Amino acid sequence: QQSNVTSYGATTVAIITLEAFAGMWINAFMVGVLSIGWVKKKTLNSNEKILLLLGCSRISFLCFSWVKNFLSRIYPNYLYVNPIYKLLPSFTTFFQYSNLWVSACLCGFYCIKIANFRNSFFIYLKVKIDRMVPWLLLGSVLSALAMAIVIYDVTETAQRNNITLTCLGKFWETTIKMDKHLFSSFFLAGFGYAASFMAVIFAAVFLLFSLWRHKHKMQTNSMKDLSMEAHIRAMKLILSILVMYSTNFVCLILTIIYTMKNENTMTLLIYIYLYAFPGVHSLILIFSNPKLEKALLKIFSCVKCE
Repeated sequence: QQSNVTSYGATTVAIITLEAFAGMWINAFMVGVLSIGWVKKKTLNSNEKILLLLGCSRISFLCFSWVKNFLSRIYPNYLYVNPIYKLLPSFTTFFQYSNLWVSACLCGFYCIKIANFRNSFFIYLKVKIDRMVPWLLLGSVLSALAMAIVIYDVTETAQRNNITLTCLGKFWETTIKMDKHLFSSFFLAGFGYAASFMAVIFAAVFLLFSLWRHKHKMQTNSMKDLSMEAHIRAMKLILSILVMYSTNFVCLILTIIYTMKNENTMTLLIYIYLYAFPGVHSLILIFSNPKLEKALLKIFSCVKCE
């Protein structure tokens, strides 16, 4: 049985390592191309700002989560050495929430930029969205930081109780305190996942409704045909993101449910998808961006020539 557990752990580490490094390379390519363009042009548009921060957060998330998973399976005792036990989950949580919220901001940005509504508030958002993007990104980072602080407090409390709990009479009191801490952290984690997921859903619904309205009002005009094409292209992108985001949301919730259970097969399947999501999603974003797609195809052509 011990050999089976060891084999399972080695297989899990191998799969997660492959996905994590592939995702880091894909996002590093995206960050590299955008950074080179930033240096040349001395400026970034709003879409590129979101993609740049998204790529950086995903590289960091994959890096820290891989280290955490590697240590927990290969050297589990390292996680209980101060301050590694407290810092790794906090950094992982920070970059994970940054990833979720920034990708939700990207969907909202596409929706506001492309959708056509006559509502005065929506028109105001369309005019001001470029100025709002830095503040939205700052809000995403601050909300992720708040969640990371909560996780740091929970892990610190768990570590302190494990170290200082010597009296059997205090066991019940300590268990109640830990249950409250875990419930509050799980509740905040679920709320953060749900809020970002709802933002993506609303962006998809609004853009779909705008596409439906535009299709019914479209006339034989080249500009409106271009608008229709932009609607369809953005709709395909957001729908693909919505499908991936839905599966990702379910997996994130399942990680909360199976945290206290020893479900090896389910945990492996969840981790396989969670580590594949940042790379596959970024690959979709690369092929939906003409600048990034051109740079990637250029690299492929150079490799093929060699």
